[in-house]
Amino acid sequence: MPTKSPNPDKLRFATLAIHGGSRRNKAYHSVTTPIVQTSNYYFNTTSEVLDFMKAKGEGKILREHEYGRYGNPTQEECERKLAAIENAERAILFSTGMSAVVLTLLAYISKGGHIIFTNDCYRQTRDFATNFLNKFGLEYSIVEPSKEAISQEIRENTKIIFTELPTNPYLRILDLPGVIKVAKENNLLTIIDATMATPYNIKPLELGVDIVVHSATKYLGGHNDLLAGVALGKSELLNELYRLQRMIGAIADPFTCFLLERGLKTFALRMEHHNSAGFQIAQFLESHPKIERVWYPGLTSHPDHEIAKKLMKGFGSVITFLIKGGNVETCKFIDSLKLFTITPSLGGTESLITQMATMSFYDYSYEYRQSIGMTDNLVRIALGLEDTNDLIADLKQALERI
Repeated sequence: MPTKSPNPDKLRFATLAIHGGSRRNKAYHSVTTPIVQTSNYYFNTTSEVLDFMKAKGEGKILREHEYGRYGNPTQEECERKLAAIENAERAILFSTGMSAVVLTLLAYISKGGHIIFTNDCYRQTRDFATNFLNKFGLEYSIVEPSKEAISQEIRENTKIIFTELPTNPYLRILDLPGVIKVAKENNLLTIIDATMATPYNIKPLELGVDIVVHSATKYLGGHNDLLAGVALGKSELLNELYRLQRMIGAIADPFTCFLLERGLKTFALRMEHHNSAGFQIAQFLESHPKIERVWYPGLTSHPDHEIAKKLMKGFGSVITFLIKGGNVETCKFIDSLKLFTITPSLGGTESLITQMATMSFYDYSYEYRQSIGMTDNLVRIALGLEDTNDLIADLKQALERI
């Protein structure tokens, strides 16, 4: 039961991330949401069970919880706040970002259906399409991240358009309003993985997207200490996805939800730093003589800069670039860094670096890596919350060593 309920339409982003539109009473008068570490919830009598089941069959709610796979108080409070910052009716938390992606796709496609993916999607998403969809009697196409390429690939059995914004690793920004228009004209479901943008920089649901997915492991959690995913959209639409999750059980545990909600309290502050640091360091890298090319939507050199300016509040802290030279120079640069940790992922407090060809695409053939631009000198950095000047100094000294 809410204790105070200010008008959520008048609350700004940082306040929504902390209160979710309203302050609510918590068990034992706790300020933070308690971790309800239980797998099941008891009934006092058999008649309570019968009343609960009858009410549920009639679409009524007598009590909140029955079994941990179907819901948990810590999880639901976190979902409420995620929905508030995305301006969604509902959020469903998952154990990982990929479980959110895969189950969302499976929930809304049927045998014989066709899904369009853009070719700069996360590698594991593409692998799911190429290695598993055919096993379920499903078709797919992987196309350039453009409205024109997507339009040309629509078939009679196309059901879903799936893309990312920005894409990974080249941070392409799709003409989202144009794609949404095409989708609505053809009665297609649009699903967007907006992990890299975050709700702070863009709210795709407000533009007409049907379902937004995030890897909450990244910016939303923000501390490199949890794994979670979330799907958001209209409550009625997400009923099908919730039914599938109840069956599969890919849920986020209570402690993870506690950590995620804690991360949301500083989300707005962290994103201000991420956006500022990303732009400054992208400018520095682009001006450096040992850098061949930089991809960052905030730079005028990025192919999608103009659409990014229209759609996004800020551009995040992931930057992809080419070192002049090859594998030797790239490895020497990476190994000379002192403040960047060699590891995948992004959006946390520590700055991370990845040599894309070896970290994410090593199991592909050399020829295939070359064909998709995964050359040995392609590097992606994900800035943390360190002082921006210290990060620039570290990048500068490492570049001077090659």
